[in-house]
Amino acid sequence: MSVRSGLRELERLAGRLPAGAELYRLRPDGRVLLADRDGARELGPGAAHGPAGEELLRFIDEGQFAHYLVGDAKTSPERPSNATYKLGIVAPRSAFTPHAHGGEHLVLSLGHAACGLYDAERRRVVDVPLTPGLLIRIPELMPHSFANRGREPLNILAANTGYGIDHEDYAITAAEAERRSEDELAQALRAVERGQRIGPVGRRERLAAGLRRLAAALEDGSR
Repeated sequence: MSVRSGLRELERLAGRLPAGAELYRLRPDGRVLLADRDGARELGPGAAHGPAGEELLRFIDEGQFAHYLVGDAKTSPERPSNATYKLGIVAPRSAFTPHAHGGEHLVLSLGHAACGLYDAERRRVVDVPLTPGLLIRIPELMPHSFANRGREPLNILAANTGYGIDHEDYAITAAEAERRSEDELAQALRAVERGQRIGPVGRRERLAAGLRRLAAALEDGSR
């Protein structure tokens, strides 16, 4: 189903929504559509509909974007909202700079991703491939990386306890850990940097992705 026809469908549903309610369509191709009482629009960098620039924030690195659903970029222990929950749009065939969060972190992948985790007990980096529907829980201050293995934008849903992306402890990189003289953390983050790879999407995964796109088109067309 095209973005245009998807927007028409959401426009129809938008008229039913109470003020303040929002409806999101996370497409298999990574594009995101948003509807509220004001109508429907595409949410994303370069989107032709709506004030996309006002709705997206930089997500750790250039070219990666976040849209807050709970909390905001200024969430912190001093300005708590208990947790933040946001939609992330990860650029094709890209990876975040390895980092560690000051709080616990959960990521639900809606596409083909990978997460590199530093195992302090075994002193090694473990690469975990993620497929649509896999949610990974990452403890506080565990060094990790996150990559989009696919050739289309990747949607993720990410929850963090205690910190928004403006806080200095939201994403601590190796360079920042070195600046703080946190040597053990810095060494672990450098290990993740050295081991970071953007792996391929396998043949079976590509076939499954095609079937999901077909299923989504059938579901949209049935309404």
